[in-house]
Amino acid sequence: MEGRGGGRRPRQLEPGDLRLLMLHALAAQPSHGYELIKAIGEWVGGDYTPSPGTVYPTLALLEDLGLARSEASDGGRKRFHLTPQGEAERGAQAQAITAVLERLEQARARAHARRLPEIRRAMENLKMALRLRLEGEMASTELVRRLAEIIDRAAVEVERA
Repeated sequence: MEGRGGGRRPRQLEPGDLRLLMLHALAAQPSHGYELIKAIGEWVGGDYTPSPGTVYPTLALLEDLGLARSEASDGGRKRFHLTPQGEAERGAQAQAITAVLERLEQARARAHARRLPEIRRAMENLKMALRLRLEGEMASTELVRRLAEIIDRAAVEVERA
């Protein structure tokens, strides 16, 4: 998917992550597919929610591997449970699951920081100040150098904060 500026948006989930997250969610409680979609979307954060087209085939794979089983519940929907083999697999994959959850938490925190209105406002103020300062006159080499130094000092302060 193309992001702003023509670059590719970073992948939300790496190969195998969805399977690990589903094992983790089902270990916490038996769930319908829709509940898993919602839980995983919350873990991932941002604008990403796994599609039914990825979740249901993964659930079918977990069933085929003997890691999960389903049973009909209210309204004919399937509720999925981990089997003892699925519980064992979840235990064996505990480190990998923790790593995925930590990576997703870090990505969610970075995304949240980019959306903070105070940061956006300050960035827009800087852009506007530069535009106004450089727009009306022929920018001298000295002015450009001074402005670059100011921005560089601000960047160092941001890194230290």
